[in-house]
Amino acid sequence: MSSGIKLPLVLLVLLSCCPSVVTAQQPFVTDDSDTTPKRKFHFEFSNEFDWLESSAFPAVRQNTADFEIAYGLLEDVEISVAAPVLTIFAARSTAPGRVSGLGDMSTSVKYNFLKEKEKSRRPALAVSVSLELPTGDIERQLGSGLIDVYINGIVQRSVTEKTKLRLNSGVLFSGNTTTGAIGIRSRGTVFTSSGSLVRQIAPKLQLGGELAGAFARNTLLGKGQLQAMFGGNYQVRPNASFDFGVVAGKYVGSPRFGIQVGISIDF
Repeated sequence: MSSGIKLPLVLLVLLSCCPSVVTAQQPFVTDDSDTTPKRKFHFEFSNEFDWLESSAFPAVRQNTADFEIAYGLLEDVEISVAAPVLTIFAARSTAPGRVSGLGDMSTSVKYNFLKEKEKSRRPALAVSVSLELPTGDIERQLGSGLIDVYINGIVQRSVTEKTKLRLNSGVLFSGNTTTGAIGIRSRGTVFTSSGSLVRQIAPKLQLGGELAGAFARNTLLGKGQLQAMFGGNYQVRPNASFDFGVVAGKYVGSPRFGIQVGISIDF
């Protein structure tokens, strides 16, 4: 991309593309069972600014700008690539006071092997497998220096016509969950779990809440992640939504407080 092309212009071009309906789960960590339609693309951009736990000192704040693009490889199968750009702010007495750059990139594949049917109690089921590569600079705390292998199971069910429940449960077999100064630093097996409840408030507005956590098998009690988010999205066009959320966390692997905004586009 030419350096003379600004991000807002790129987003405007994407917004003018094919008018499909956005079904993304952003801003929540909990993934949905839906996949990008065959031979179509789905793009997500999110920016989260976090105030960190005292245990992250001398890092005190972190900004994560995350870019992700997914492609419908087959019916009910999508592949995706994600790249975070991190900025970590340190305490005033620390040098350097700020570091910024590319974090660890990841690639994943998701398969929706069972769809939810009307008037059936059976939920939709999907599974995803992700590989995160150590592309971030470990010396500047932008990367973990490890290759992460992660598998996640997804359950999705319509509680009512306008309300969806989503549950995830996963295992990180190797590596760790760190993104910059946030995450479980212990190397080895990490178990994750999350759930979200999202309701259609108006034709263009969805709101919901989420609880997500993670813990490592070889860490002491409390050395994990637990965070809650409230947020949603507003449909700005048939193929695009504005996503927003606030997050609050506990334990060393989570942010103390954060604000997230983003955009999701189908084209």
